[in-house]
Amino acid sequence: MNINLTAKYLHFLRKSHNYTQEELAEKLDISRQAISKWETGVTVPDVDVLLKLSKLYGISINDILEPKIQPQRIADFEQISTISEKELKEIFEQFDADSLVIALMGASPDTNQFCERLFPEIDFEKTRNQIGRVRVETVEEMQEQIVSMVNLHVVDGRMVHEK
Repeated sequence: MNINLTAKYLHFLRKSHNYTQEELAEKLDISRQAISKWETGVTVPDVDVLLKLSKLYGISINDILEPKIQPQRIADFEQISTISEKELKEIFEQFDADSLVIALMGASPDTNQFCERLFPEIDFEKTRNQIGRVRVETVEEMQEQIVSMVNLHVVDGRMVHEK
């Protein structure tokens, strides 16, 4: 579970259902501050609240904690180079350097070179050596999280511009 992706998704769900933090807090019988903490990634809702949220939004708890965002902009990790550098940097701020390096372990040389140019402050080779081997599933999961974050960023941006 990527807490930043979950936080952004909780924010997206609330906004897409036209709730303010105050209104949602009232529906769930919790404080507005609790919602703020979820949406900033400080905490995650407890199980009882997750159950209430899943009923309110008509989705499973698993969908909340591990959102599968429909492709809006990209369908796979290799397509990240089609996104503007500014936007991509903003999205990657949600991830640590290790996560990016792990995702790149399963990417093409072109995608690796693109990211290495985009993030010169990261020593990719040193980070790869520190991480060592990782399971293919771990690489794929990290790539899926990044793709989901990109697509959620697009959907969330559209909602902001529509209002």
